[in-house]
Amino acid sequence: MANATATSTPEGATGVLVLADGTCIWGSGFGAEGEAVGEVCFNTAMTGYQESMTDPSYAGQIITFTFPHIGNVGTNAEDEEAGNPHALGCIVREDVTDPSNFRSSQHYDQWLKVNGRIGLSGVDTRALTRLIRLQGAPNGVIAHSASGEFDLDALKAKAADWPGLEGMDLAKTVSTTQQYEWRDGLWTLGQGYAEGQGDDPVRPHVVAIDYGAKRNILRHLVNAGARVTVVPGEASYEDVMRHEPDGIFLANGPGDPAATGEYAVPVIKQLLDTGKPLFGICLGHQMLGLAMGAKTVKMHQGHRGANHPVKRLEDGRVEITSMNHGFAVDIDTLPDGVKATHVSLFDGSLCGLELEDRPAFSVQYHPEASPGPQDSAYLFAKFVDQLG
Repeated sequence: MANATATSTPEGATGVLVLADGTCIWGSGFGAEGEAVGEVCFNTAMTGYQESMTDPSYAGQIITFTFPHIGNVGTNAEDEEAGNPHALGCIVREDVTDPSNFRSSQHYDQWLKVNGRIGLSGVDTRALTRLIRLQGAPNGVIAHSASGEFDLDALKAKAADWPGLEGMDLAKTVSTTQQYEWRDGLWTLGQGYAEGQGDDPVRPHVVAIDYGAKRNILRHLVNAGARVTVVPGEASYEDVMRHEPDGIFLANGPGDPAATGEYAVPVIKQLLDTGKPLFGICLGHQMLGLAMGAKTVKMHQGHRGANHPVKRLEDGRVEITSMNHGFAVDIDTLPDGVKATHVSLFDGSLCGLELEDRPAFSVQYHPEASPGPQDSAYLFAKFVDQLG
């Protein structure tokens, strides 16, 4: 980032990241032209860039990929976690090369163009990651102009004026607006997804509350033996219970959990009173924590990647997990009757909790993302087994 202090466009630059403090980080733009404002974070995973870009939990964020070769395997329709990308853009070290994977159906650059997302290459991503680690995740604007023309004053003002993710409820912006049945199971090479696997009406019925659900979570619920109905994140207690669920799943999602909790927590409290099994992941984990009286906090840099070690307190087993969160349940605020089940071996933050008097538990990480690759798959079986 030697050119981070440049106040005019360097020769050949067609993209820029402008931080809220006025710092300009120049590079080559790719993907769609335009600009987008959000929180700048980093992801340490070596694979799964398309899954990350389409993960609804990345709404409102610009992803810095620390792995230098992003886009080299192209894109395909099977690896998308939602119908369109929710991350605002991405920052990478190397230029995107032609795809070299047999599953690729579209160049990453073209995929970004079609989906209206901005890329910025040629950036010292190690230096940017270090900046985020030292100073926290900053607000910023990512911009791409093929002409190399930028209104830096306007971009700086836009970055400085963006309020940040604290207090922002983004779940309602990415959640489904209508209920639907999810039927497909897991993907296998040469066969694709197990279509219709969840159609059997004798399967235990799970209602998944969608705060920004990843598709592969729903597939894992089906694979574990459930029949799944998905409802909007703002669904009421009556909306959920009219489906006569055997259990309730609280999905992942973006934004500040305290903001989403204003409407979600009262519903979850009522659902807990039914005694039905409940399982939460990511934002759903935070919603369960808030419903039990714990507090959530904004993390300094967040956890985002596919190599996060988590200790299971019951037996000391270490799971290699995938994470994507900038908020966490404060372990010191867990009330009586709620026990910590998992903690991060990076910083000791809470990564799992369980109620002692009811069949309800949750984890902060993503067991469906298979970084271990199957270290955490037992969680889906645990939940479905509780449904009877």
